[in-house]
Parts: sequence; structure tokens; C-alpha cells
Amino acid sequence: MSSAQSVQAIRNFPALLLVAGLFTISIVGCHQAPSPDVLATVNGKPIMQVDVDRAYKQSLGDAVKAPSKEEAAIQRLNILHQMIQDEILQQRAAKLNLVATDEEVDAKLTDMKALSTQEEFNEQLKEKNLTLEDVRRELRRDITRRKLINKEIESRVNITNAEISNYYNAHKDDFDLLEPQYHLARIVVTNEPSKQVTNLQNSKAGNDAEAKKKIQTLRGRLDNGEDFASVATRFSEDPTTSSNGGDLGFVAESSLKTDPPVFAAIDKLKAGQTTETLPMFSGDGPGRKTIGYQIFLLIEKRPAGQREMSNPNVQEGIRQLLRNNHAQLLRNAYSEMLYNEAKVHNYLAEQILKDGGS
Repeated sequence: MSSAQSVQAIRNFPALLLVAGLFTISIVGCHQAPSPDVLATVNGKPIMQVDVDRAYKQSLGDAVKAPSKEEAAIQRLNILHQMIQDEILQQRAAKLNLVATDEEVDAKLTDMKALSTQEEFNEQLKEKNLTLEDVRRELRRDITRRKLINKEIESRVNITNAEISNYYNAHKDDFDLLEPQYHLARIVVTNEPSKQVTNLQNSKAGNDAEAKKKIQTLRGRLDNGEDFASVATRFSEDPTTSSNGGDLGFVAESSLKTDPPVFAAIDKLKAGQTTETLPMFSGDGPGRKTIGYQIFLLIEKRPAGQREMSNPNVQEGIRQLLRNNHAQLLRNAYSEMLYNEAKVHNYLAEQILKDGGS
């Protein structure tokens, strides 16, 4: 599992816990907020309304229809809950001396600015109503979070050969392929502006010229030997795959053939090779238009037929699957443990209950 997946999974605390927390509040009574600007505290540290408001506006993205009052309240509660969970992680990381250093933040910031000029970078900050200090603060928290997860979770996961063998024997039919399968990853850059950015660098092209420039820069990074998954996680604009290093999983040959130019480009690749930059289109016929650009990586091609346990790719695939499942279990347990140990006051939730949701 990629680091970006690890971060996302541990930040999204189960929704049922939020509901349970609300009922707990109604039983034990309300607490007085330190000030109207404080929506919650974690071990005495406040989470401010201005920060929740900023995250809420970003979550709306380019939505045309405004949410209802109830929908907005639910979204704010969810955002605040994620912030509470993240603050718990940050405080645990501080206790373990895992807070990101200035050097680590500077390196990440330099990498973040690599795809734009200083003027373009400043304009991006202005559009998002952010200061450089805001960016540095978020980078520090992100790096800190990753260091904590790597130490407390990832380092504890160990999959044995016996576990791999047991899984294969129990799921042998899953390894009998009816047609060739292509394990692909993809980097996407779109030419349509959006407030919703899904990659680690908050990098988004705003028009076709910017999209062409960005994909060319990313192509250059790949040609210079940079890791495909790392580039995808930091810069790809595909909301469904960027957090996972651009990984599309296995795609059946019949599905790929529905887009002949893409299939032709992929079918001639060897494992580890990438396609040239390919255009992305919307619509058919005269109304078809270019909406962006993409680069594919062929990770593995699996022929039709039974895949045996002796195949190293089979073993590695099972190992990664079991590792992901084990890590997910540990993350969930770790989240529960830290939340139970923390002293959390959610004043926004208390106020909503007090007002009866009105």
C-alpha cells in the first residue's frame, strides 16, 4: 500500500464512531467552549472555526448546487472529526519525536514548486487563499503523519511464505484467467480548471496550455528515471488513482480494446515501460474534444490460463494483498486506541445537539 493510501485510510475515521460520539455527548452533557471560535479541543489544544471553514469551502470544489443546511452541517462535522483525528496523530508523533524537520519541509516545498515558476506558484496560493506559511504547515503535518504511520504501522507488518501459500490454495480459481490481463498505472493531467485537487502537491493545470506544459514536464521526470508511482502520487490529477501511485489494477484485454489507440500503445510495451503521452477525449464525432493527457505504465501482463504458485509475480501479488489487509487492520486498531486515550471535546457537535439540529 502506498504512503498516500496509508494517510487517507487512517484519517478517515469510521462514520459509526462519529455517531456514537454524538450520542455519548448527549448523555454526559455539554462543555463550555473556551471561545466561540473554538469548535473542538484535543487534549486541550483548540481546533479553530476558521480552519474548519477553509476546509469546508475546499470540499465544495466546483459544485454548482449549494448544499442544504443539514448537508452543510453534516459535512462540517465530518471535516471537524477528521481534523480531530489528525490532531491526535500529530500529538502522538510529537511524543515519539517524529515531527518533520525544517529540512524535510523545505525539500518537499522545493519539489512542490518544481512544476511552476515562482510567479505561477504565487498565483496558485492566491487562488486558494493560502499563504506560504499555510503550505509549510500542511506539509509539516503531512510528513509527520507519514513518519508516524511508517514507524507505528508499516514496520509491524510481516507476511510469511506460509500465509501466501495458504491464500493461494484457498483462492486457486482466482488465478485462472479467462483472457489476458494488463496491470497498469496512469498519470493524468486535465485541461479543465477545478478547485478540487487530489494529488500531494496540490498541482492542477487550469487550461490546455498549462496541461500540455505539465504533462511534458512529468514526461521529462519519467525519462530522467523518477519513480512512476511517486510522480503520479504527487502530480496526477486522476482523483481515483493519484493517491495510489496511479495504480489502475488489472484491466482485461477486452476492456482495453474499447479504446483502440490506447490499447495499441499499451500492447507494444514490455513490463516497466511507459507509453508516449496520449490525449484524452470527451464525446464522439464532430463534438469530440480534448480534455487532457495521460501516460500509462505497464507493470505486468498476465496471459490467459492458470497461474501457478511458483510464479514470483503471483507470490508478490498475494504478499501485497495480505500486507495491505494486515496494515488496514492495524491502522483501524491504532486509530481506535489513540482516540480512546485522547481527551476530546467536540463543541460543534454539542451545539448541534443542543439546538436539536435546527
